[in-house]
Amino acid sequence: MPEPIAFDSLREVFRIGAGPSSSHTMAPKRAAEMFRKRTSGASSYRVTLYGSLAAAGWGHLTDQAIQQALAPAACKFILEDRSPFRHQNAMRFETLDGDPLAAWTAFSIGGGALEDETGPLLEGPPARYPVSNISQALAWCHETGKPFWALVAEQEPDVWEVLAKVRHAMTDAIRRGLAAGGEVLPGGLNLPRKAESAHVRAKQLRGAMRDLSLISAYALAVAEENAAGHVVVTAPTCGSAGVVPAILHHFTISQKISDRQALHALATAGLFGASVKANASISGAEVGCQGEVGAACAMAAAAAAQLLGGSPAQVEYAAEMAMEHHLGLTCDPVMGLVQIPCIERNAVGAMRALDCATYALLGDGRHSISFDEVIEVMRETGRDLQSAYRETARGGLAEIWRRRAGRTSEKS
Repeated sequence: MPEPIAFDSLREVFRIGAGPSSSHTMAPKRAAEMFRKRTSGASSYRVTLYGSLAAAGWGHLTDQAIQQALAPAACKFILEDRSPFRHQNAMRFETLDGDPLAAWTAFSIGGGALEDETGPLLEGPPARYPVSNISQALAWCHETGKPFWALVAEQEPDVWEVLAKVRHAMTDAIRRGLAAGGEVLPGGLNLPRKAESAHVRAKQLRGAMRDLSLISAYALAVAEENAAGHVVVTAPTCGSAGVVPAILHHFTISQKISDRQALHALATAGLFGASVKANASISGAEVGCQGEVGAACAMAAAAAAQLLGGSPAQVEYAAEMAMEHHLGLTCDPVMGLVQIPCIERNAVGAMRALDCATYALLGDGRHSISFDEVIEVMRETGRDLQSAYRETARGGLAEIWRRRAGRTSEKS
């Protein structure tokens, strides 16, 4: 395991912004805005994109996001398949005029977060959690008799206003997505939206099938909004933004949970997301989709288990199970777009989250492999994945699509 570090603030887990990608759209735009402020006298820039940013950036609108941030200045892009830096998603900003000339390298580390050589570039004050993993958080729960969300309340007492805004943005994305009809998503795949029709069919069902189908429709609604470049919440990324909202919305509608219960569940989900960030990665460019949809499923399963009345041990078990069954999941977006298989993965991940929570509550929470151990395996698995399966759109489903279209692929 890497050196233990304290969890980031939940503000660094849940970000409200435009999709389709937190690492390829939100973070590059923010980095460009920061460099533009430092170099306001420049009228032209050169931006070198490395690794996954170079390979899949055009499908993820990276160039458009950066150009918007640097406007009205001219911008020249250079693409480099391999990053010589410590993170795959590196960006090198340079001024081509102005006095003095300037250059800066930033890293998009997943979920919209940024780092440079000095360390994390946080958007708010850092949290000082007394734990660095979920095992320590679970021990705190046992010692104090309090649930996971109480640890968030103790360390970030002012976070509830932020989480309320996050929940509102999540709900708004669901409502917009369900009302969007069957319009075709941008990007060239000619993929029609399915959330509205799925929602209509789901409401005609009964029992457990109805619940799972509604959850699927809610997740589709958000994932399709993200694919359209609209506002969503990273949970923990844009590519996995539909999973947690689907679970929260389902419990809000079907179980009539209170605002307080919803925010507590969101806090618990955020705590598990923060642990994944601290001990592994939520970047598809580093660990594949297991760090995106896998982490989102774990977060949602933890929230669902808590809302179902589970103990902290059962909550941890639900999250562990959800993450365990996403190990090895590749990130291979067709044409570099956050559409195939990303949208369906959100729906399946949300349904699986409820399944894992339900299963965890059948026992007392005792199990053989801890959440932290699964995260360690996820980190190691991600390291072993070939680059073709880490958000480069050069392997897996993306390659199959290329073959069918009669195009050749550049092997990484």
